[in-house]
Amino acid sequence: MKQDFPIFLRKVNGNSLVYLDNAATTQKPACVIDAMSHFYTSSNANVHRAVHTLAGEATEGYEACRSLLKQRYNSTRAIITSGTTEAINLVARSWGESNLNSGDVVVLTEMEHHSDIVPWQMLAERKAIELRYIPVIDGELDLDAFDVALEGAKLVCVVHTSNVLGIRNPVEKIIAAAKSVGARILLDAAQAVPHEMIDFQQLGADFMAFSAHKMCGPTGIGALLVNDTAFDEMEPFMGGGDMIQTVTLEGSTYQTNEHKFEAGTPRIAEGVGWAAALDWISKVDLQQHHKRLLSIATSIKSSLQERGMTVYSPLGPDDAAVVSFTHPTIHPEDFARLLDAQGIAVRTGHHCAQPLMDKLGVSGTIRASLYLYNDDSDAEVFLSGIDRVLEVMA
Repeated sequence: MKQDFPIFLRKVNGNSLVYLDNAATTQKPACVIDAMSHFYTSSNANVHRAVHTLAGEATEGYEACRSLLKQRYNSTRAIITSGTTEAINLVARSWGESNLNSGDVVVLTEMEHHSDIVPWQMLAERKAIELRYIPVIDGELDLDAFDVALEGAKLVCVVHTSNVLGIRNPVEKIIAAAKSVGARILLDAAQAVPHEMIDFQQLGADFMAFSAHKMCGPTGIGALLVNDTAFDEMEPFMGGGDMIQTVTLEGSTYQTNEHKFEAGTPRIAEGVGWAAALDWISKVDLQQHHKRLLSIATSIKSSLQERGMTVYSPLGPDDAAVVSFTHPTIHPEDFARLLDAQGIAVRTGHHCAQPLMDKLGVSGTIRASLYLYNDDSDAEVFLSGIDRVLEVMA
C-alpha cells in the first residue's frame, strides 16, 4: 500500500520515513494529489454561479464530494466545512445560539478535544448555559455519572474515538441514553471515520463532525452531517454569496439546502481531492486493517512497557491503533527529536486535550498512531529507534 503514497519515497534525516503521526494527519495517496493538480490545470473555476464549461466541471467535481459523503455515511445532509473544528463551531453558532437559553444544560466529557470544549465555553459566556463534564476514570468515561448529568440536558457532545488514548467510546449507549431524555447528540468523529464505517442514520446522532485529512484526504476541508430535524433548527451565522436565494436592500432569503451554511467560495480543489480520497478508501477493507493495526499497536505497547515506559492507551478490541506513552525521566520533546533524527515521526504534547492530560497527571505524552500504510517493519524500526534513544540518554 505504501507505493500509493509518494511521500514514502523521500528520506528524512538520511533515513526512510516511518510516519507514526496519523492521528494528527494522514499522508495522501497519489490519486488525491493528482486529482487536485488536474483540477487546477484543467477545470479551475468558481462553482454554482456560471454556465461556462469550466464552471460546470468545477461544480460537478466539488458536489461529487458531497454526494460521496452522503452515500458513504448514509446521511441526507452533508455541510462542507474547513474541518472538524469549524463543524463543531457551526453547531454551536447555528444550532446552539438558536436553541439554547440561560440555564440549559450541555453535557461534555473530560476526554474531548479542545475543539469540542472551547466553542461551548464561549457559548456559555454569551448565553449562560450550564456545562457538565463526564469524568474519565481509568481511561474510560464514567457512564453512571453520565446518567446523572443527563437530567435536563439539551445537548450531549462526545468524542467517538479519543485522539489521545485511541479509546472508542460506547457511543451507541450514549446516544440511546441522550435520546431517552430528548437531548440532541453531537459526535466528534474525526478519529473514528478513518478506522470504521459509520451509518449516520442508523447510529442516531443529530450531528457528526469529521475531517478529510485524517482519512487520506486534503487538509482544510471537513464535513458536518446533520439529520433533517436538527437541520431545520439551524440558522445561518455567516452571510454572503451562495448561501442566499434573494437579496434586497430590505432583507434576504436563504437557501434551504446545505449551501445555507457555506457562504462564499468553497474549498473546491480540496473537495475534488476529498472525492478522490473517498473513492480510494472505499476499496479498502477498514475492518481487516483495523485488526492488523491494532495487533501491531498491542505489540508495540508490550515492548514499550518492557522498556520501562508508562502506556496510557488500553487498546481494547474496538479502539484505534494509538499508543500514548511517557518515559519516567526523558522529556517527550527530547524523545521525539531523537526519534526524528532517525526518520521516525511521532507526536508529543497535550494533543489539544489538556483536561485529559490533567486527569492522567501528565503535561503531555509521546503518541505513536498507526494507519493503513503502516506495517510490522515500521514497528520494528520504531522500537529500534526507541532503543537507540535509551542508549543515548542512559
